[in-house]
Amino acid sequence: METSDQIPHINVDYFSDLTGDISDSSRKGVDEIGKRIKTLREEKGISLEDLSARTGFEADLLARIENSDIYPQLGTIIKLSKSLDAAFGQLISGTGDKPYAVTRLKDQKTVFRSTSQKGRKHVYSYKSLAPEVRGRSMEPLMVTLQETPDKEVSTHDGEEFVYVLSGQVLLEVGEDHFELTPGDSAYYLSSTPHWIGSKSGNATILAVIYGR
Repeated sequence: METSDQIPHINVDYFSDLTGDISDSSRKGVDEIGKRIKTLREEKGISLEDLSARTGFEADLLARIENSDIYPQLGTIIKLSKSLDAAFGQLISGTGDKPYAVTRLKDQKTVFRSTSQKGRKHVYSYKSLAPEVRGRSMEPLMVTLQETPDKEVSTHDGEEFVYVLSGQVLLEVGEDHFELTPGDSAYYLSSTPHWIGSKSGNATILAVIYGR
């Protein structure tokens, strides 16, 4: 029989120590994603107008992303990577050159942050856990979710797995709504409209993204 003083199945304080405060991490690399997109686009001889036609994103929005005025969300990056014929991990954290990666806690770095479409509020902060691996098709990330009133639903190719480490997480997949707490996880096809965010304050999740 269960009792109210039963020991929780997960030690939240342990994960708090493990992940630390992502938002206070080094800013090195955070502004690189716009530069990578621009460099790749120019190397392929694609204009902003052409990229706009391929993705459905306004050219002005793409220019703001390249200039780091707006930090795109993962769904946007995946769509851009497909239109630029590149692995989305290449845009997120660069091209690796090793067959494996062991990432120590002290070596974790924030690789980019996402903002709302208006660019006024940071919504997500990401730490890449395996940027050194070459040719990777999965992208493991430690993500800090922030509370936001703006829901930007994402739809793109691929699959996603999330595991809640701390905080309370709101997840919407299609018409279904979930509230996840530490120890809960979810796996869904990214082609289903989805949104994830923090219910209150910040929450931390482990996310593994597979982009087809």
